[in-house]
Amino acid sequence: MSGSGDLLHVVSNDNISDQRRALGRGIIWGSALLMALVALAQMLQLQGVHDFGLTSWRPTLYAYILWAICLSWGQVLLHGEHGKRTLFVLPAALFVISLTVFPLLFGLVIAFSDWNLSSPDGRQFNGLSNLRQMWADPFYWNALLNMLWYVLAILVEYTIAFGLALALNAEIRARKFFRVAFLLPLMLSPVAVSWMIGKSMLEARFGPVARLARFFGWETPSFFGTPGVAKATIMLMDAWTFIPFMMIMILAGLQAIPKELNEAAKVDGANGWRAFWEVTFPMMLPVSITAILIRIIFKLKLADIVIAVTSGGPGGATDTVTSFIFREYRDRSNVGYGTLLAMFYLLVIIIFMTILMKLADRFARPRT
Repeated sequence: MSGSGDLLHVVSNDNISDQRRALGRGIIWGSALLMALVALAQMLQLQGVHDFGLTSWRPTLYAYILWAICLSWGQVLLHGEHGKRTLFVLPAALFVISLTVFPLLFGLVIAFSDWNLSSPDGRQFNGLSNLRQMWADPFYWNALLNMLWYVLAILVEYTIAFGLALALNAEIRARKFFRVAFLLPLMLSPVAVSWMIGKSMLEARFGPVARLARFFGWETPSFFGTPGVAKATIMLMDAWTFIPFMMIMILAGLQAIPKELNEAAKVDGANGWRAFWEVTFPMMLPVSITAILIRIIFKLKLADIVIAVTSGGPGGATDTVTSFIFREYRDRSNVGYGTLLAMFYLLVIIIFMTILMKLADRFARPRT
């Protein structure tokens, strides 16, 4: 070594005694047992089995914090310097668990309960009754079917977004102006879009679009009166809001393609449409798939436009799962059943997105 400044700190295996290891294990498992006992006592009191004097969930929270501290301390006792390295990640992981796992567990408890906010009895455990009600609920399955059509509409949105990105990537006049203009819908709130377009421009009597439709021969224009037209109108409004998002991602990918590739394609005789399919589109596959996946995630949460414009009508034709669950909470105050619907929808999303991610992994790799 040329000097002390060149020395590296190397973590070596510590000579940890058996007593120290036993103390570390005892601290971890003892605090875990305490947390389990407190949580069990809280659950038994919640079910009315026995009154332990636990008026809130604070004792369980304090037991969890104590267990987290003991777990971190126990890592140092068990692994020495290697345990100290774990402390850089462990507190953050425990914090994430407290923000995701615990609410999910509480949600599962509520999902299998009969809890109507208008009932004086409060929450009552009802087993699988909510699940049986869901299987027999045609409106919920209709909302799931609508989500399939909404997701399929993303393919059309992607095609339009790709075309706009190609146009903005070309050498055209006022290119910067058009880039800003096309991004304006993305800057608007979906609720603002609902009132500006759905409630104003598409109003059946005095809306400018309705007047234009009457001018061209549509005597009684109604954009939300029939199921097919209403669903298509909601799709158009949502697409108008989020196509710029896909467009800007695709445009960034187009600008990252080296110009030498297009020049080499021209030398090889690949011009126009052939150059697009053999050079541009294969190179854009990773960006395209990423944009589509993110757009699907946004689409699966679609609710605000539907709630503000149609409330799911007519006859549930425009309903989404999220808007249906929202009305189950707001209009019927049915917290237990609404939570079960949300949990089932979460499970469907996890399975659906897992399959899509695996399929995307096959096609995202650019061709060589």
